[in-house]
Amino acid sequence: MKKLLTLLFVSTSLISLTGCSKDDPYTIKIGASSTPHAEILKAIQPLIEEKGYKLDIITFTDYITPNLALEDGDIDANYFQHITYLNDFNVEYSTHLVSLGLIHYEQMAIYKGKKSNLNDISNGDTIIVPNDTTNEARALLLLEQVGLIDLDDSKGLKATKNDIIDNPKNLNILEMNAELIPGVKDDAAFAIINGNYALGAGLTISDSVAVEDGFGPARQAYGNVVAVKEGKQNSEKSKVLLEALTSKTAKDYIKENYAGVVIPLF
Repeated sequence: MKKLLTLLFVSTSLISLTGCSKDDPYTIKIGASSTPHAEILKAIQPLIEEKGYKLDIITFTDYITPNLALEDGDIDANYFQHITYLNDFNVEYSTHLVSLGLIHYEQMAIYKGKKSNLNDISNGDTIIVPNDTTNEARALLLLEQVGLIDLDDSKGLKATKNDIIDNPKNLNILEMNAELIPGVKDDAAFAIINGNYALGAGLTISDSVAVEDGFGPARQAYGNVVAVKEGKQNSEKSKVLLEALTSKTAKDYIKENYAGVVIPLF
């Protein structure tokens, strides 16, 4: 089922690339998640245009297609993922993608499902977590942070539910595609949701019951980046894009629109 869902999302996203011509010297084609990435890009669009470029924002619904599209040269850049996911993706898919720079950090949080207080957790309750390697580890570390499980310390950002060494409540950790979790969170006791998908579902930090510690290593490990294919770091398009995304305009927009869920890193 996981593979089928991934293929469906890939097929859907590829449709949005139809008609995109490669190597247009005056257009920067960038793949992005709809929230907050595409919204931030729209806010800095005038800065791109001032430099003589058109910004073509292509939205994706999954975490795989925008990297494959970048590797294949169908887009010039993408902006949707944190640096740890990017690094792991390169290893798993033999891609050659690099970060231009850290742009923002999205806090991951535990959101209410059937229950609204962590103190009400019962034996055998289900908690939904993302199923990709880096975000699953991140979710499990959050569950450890709030005292619900203990993990094998040696696994770190590679931890899976198989690395839980103590689970006193016998919690059922249900792995699922990250983009699907907001729609089914009410079927479980709680759900752990990535910041961009939480925002897309109209959720804010105030709707959560616990948030990861955003003042430690998480900011760097899970900082969202703008990525390009290796060798394109010093292209004029890359320079223009990075300058706009690290501008005062971008910083002000992030601070004013995301109620602390999204934090600028520049």
